[in-house]
Amino acid sequence: MNPKDAPRTRGRGRSGGRSGRVGDWFTPARTAVVVLLVLAIVFMAENTEQVRIRLIIPLVTMPLYLALLLMFVIGALCGALFFRRRSPR
Repeated sequence: MNPKDAPRTRGRGRSGGRSGRVGDWFTPARTAVVVLLVLAIVFMAENTEQVRIRLIIPLVTMPLYLALLLMFVIGALCGALFFRRRSPR
């Protein structure tokens, strides 16, 4: 049989390319994400005390983990805007 005549399956069986083995789910990247998620939850549970933060004029009181989470989101948005790919003209 000529390779051009062979059906194209791209290595996918019935499961759509997922073998279903347990080892396939525990990749190093997924393990790192789970570990970081657990550490973030522990961090949030430990840092619930209220902190006072001055925002230009008002003085705001909020939990420490919420203030840090807010700054993380603002930083991520700034990084995403700065490093986004521009479409070629």
